Amino acid sequence: MSGVESRRGRRGWRRFAWGVLPLVTLMLWWGWQQRAPQAAVLATVEASRGDIEQLVTALGKLQPRDYVDVGAQVSGQLVRLHVAVGDRVAEGDLLAEIEADVQQNRVEAGRAQLVAQEAQLAERQAQLELARQQFQRQQRLMNNDATSEDSYQVARATVLTTEAQIRALEAQIEQSRSSLRAEEAALGHTRIYAPMHGTVVSMEARQGQMLNANQVVPILMRIADLSSMTVWTEVSEADVSRLRVGMPAYFFPLGLPEARWEGELRQVLPTPETLNNVVLYTALFDVDNADGRLMTEMTAQVFFVLAEARDVVRVPVAALERRGAPRDRVTVVGANGEREHREVEVGVSDRVLAEIAGGLEEGEILELPPPESRETSTGGGPRMPRGLL
Repeated sequence: MSGVESRRGRRGWRRFAWGVLPLVTLMLWWGWQQRAPQAAVLATVEASRGDIEQLVTALGKLQPRDYVDVGAQVSGQLVRLHVAVGDRVAEGDLLAEIEADVQQNRVEAGRAQLVAQEAQLAERQAQLELARQQFQRQQRLMNNDATSEDSYQVARATVLTTEAQIRALEAQIEQSRSSLRAEEAALGHTRIYAPMHGTVVSMEARQGQMLNANQVVPILMRIADLSSMTVWTEVSEADVSRLRVGMPAYFFPLGLPEARWEGELRQVLPTPETLNNVVLYTALFDVDNADGRLMTEMTAQVFFVLAEARDVVRVPVAALERRGAPRDRVTVVGANGEREHREVEVGVSDRVLAEIAGGLEEGEILELPPPESRETSTGGGPRMPRGLL
């Protein structure tokens, strides 16, 4: 029995081994396949024709190019507003009225004081005429030794004193006239008129409000000419040195992504602003808004055109090798699959595409380097500032 059981055990073990062996073989083959290098898939791209722009991108805000903050030059209660936000006004239109009673009383008091002073002047002039006649008589008597020296001197002093009083009154009258003109001007300032054609874009005061113009000029409203807008753009310090006055610029409002407005860089303000340790310079350019589609405070995606090329042969930047060398290199794949390394002349480029100014024709097929090769070969290419990518 023991021999039979031994033979049965060996046969069972062999059956187990023959059953497991194919599974082990399959697992070993699968592992070898996983470790075996995969054949590289050839990635290619065709040289095409089109446009390229090298850009500086930034965000901006729209503001009217021309506007005026209308203020009050006199203190008092704002008794009436004749316009509201959004109203169009012409130069000279009445905008608001301030209580005029106090100013009117001052004008009337100034006029009365001026009348009294002019009457005093007329009286002094009559006295001067009499004093001169008396002095002339004293002169004749003195020549004939018919009067005393004291009488002569008194007559002479009376003439001089009256003349001085007249000059003082004339100065007071001129001062009163000047004060009256100021009071009349202040009375006129109680009626506020539009200084320009435009649209009321904001209102800072309310009807019935008390205005105090003694310290600062209280602002009532802002009038702006919306037919021309200025784009106030924040440009990073890494890019501001690349901007030039007169260079082309364009933008897309966030609310109107299908529309494009164009202009030219007018000015870069010399003093920057620092926001969260980021230094930003303000660049300005103007655009026409005759149709009124653009509105104040709209956000704009702005593009300053550093260089551009139209209808040129272009390839992806990833297809270029040895970026930063005098002449870059590409790998051209022929019709029979042969690979040719060729030097090319690169013109305008952006982050994605590069112009091929020489060495390559439209329609030729290029090999794209492996991703790890692209990282090293394109390291010298132009980059956009952090935060604008």
